[in-house]
Amino acid sequence: MSVRLARSLALATIAAAAAMSVGAASVGVSWAQGAPPAPTVQIATPLAKRVTNWDEFTGRFEARDQVEIRARVSGFLDSIHFKDGELVKKGDLLFTIDQRPYQLAVDAARAEVARTAAQVDLAKNEVERAEGLTQNRTITARDIDQRRANLNGALAQQQAAEANLKTAELNLEWTQVRAPLAGRISNKRVDAGNLIAGGQSGATLLTTIVSVDPINFTFDASEADYLRYSRLASALRQNANREQGSPAQVRLSDEKEWKRSGNIDFVDNALNARSGTIRGRAVFENKDQFLTPGTFGRLRLFAGETDALLVPDAVIVSDQASKIVLTVGADNKVVPKPVTLGQISDGLRVITQGLTKDDKVIVNGLASPMVRPGATVAPQPTEIKVAATN
Repeated sequence: MSVRLARSLALATIAAAAAMSVGAASVGVSWAQGAPPAPTVQIATPLAKRVTNWDEFTGRFEARDQVEIRARVSGFLDSIHFKDGELVKKGDLLFTIDQRPYQLAVDAARAEVARTAAQVDLAKNEVERAEGLTQNRTITARDIDQRRANLNGALAQQQAAEANLKTAELNLEWTQVRAPLAGRISNKRVDAGNLIAGGQSGATLLTTIVSVDPINFTFDASEADYLRYSRLASALRQNANREQGSPAQVRLSDEKEWKRSGNIDFVDNALNARSGTIRGRAVFENKDQFLTPGTFGRLRLFAGETDALLVPDAVIVSDQASKIVLTVGADNKVVPKPVTLGQISDGLRVITQGLTKDDKVIVNGLASPMVRPGATVAPQPTEIKVAATN
């Protein structure tokens, strides 16, 4: 190998080594420049606000009035005057029982009244005639007493006949079965042409009627709830001179908003010894007849007002069995805080325990996988506001 060739190889080796050093340096610079920045999050202190507290109970709707329709007299069912499930008014004609035998009984009772009236007239005439004969001593005092007794007997028979006539007319009136209250009627239980039994016991059930407006909602509350609400209701009556019951709201299983308002109008007089609960009842308007007896619902009762901290419901995350709110500490690191949840108020979640008014809650940016306990974040301040309502 010549000296010139050896020198060329040496220079090439030095150049390659220099190039490798430069490349390694550039890679190191690119790694430093490509490090991920701290994720940006929005933080806000909890909204301090005075909220109205409500407690929720499960119950069902019940008709305020309900009645079983049974006939007072027996006979063949002649006709039916309603459609199954329709609304009826008080006094509407529902069923007609064959009236012919009862009409005959009325006619016979009237005839008996006429007969006894004639007997009374005859007895009166005999008494008057006898009283005129006493002046001439033509008739004895005993005969006069006998004729007066006959008059009294005739009057008693007339009164009995008139009472029988009223009974016969009442039985004839009862052949028309009318609605005793306004409400929604069920289906007919007996078809026309059947022989039905009437009377005080064993009478045939014809149908049922339930009132629709207003409607009751019954529920069970614990002893602790009963004591707390009793004291609250007493304070409300003293402070506001309230005569109506405690305010209540109800919603159905497919409803999310509490649009139906009413009042508690009854609490039972004793707690159930087995369950330790007491039965309560609220009353609600039902002008559109949409609420149906037997339907389940959720009732909430006014439980006073308190100062509370509120955060958006979306910022609450689950950690196994507990609920957590992520906050940012002084060193911009994510700090988890277990919290106890309250009700929803104005679109925000009430936090009953776990937060202070100075905590910086992460309200936006939680979707990033880099926002986790212990991670460093770049916080940006914002504000929690009450959800707008239409």
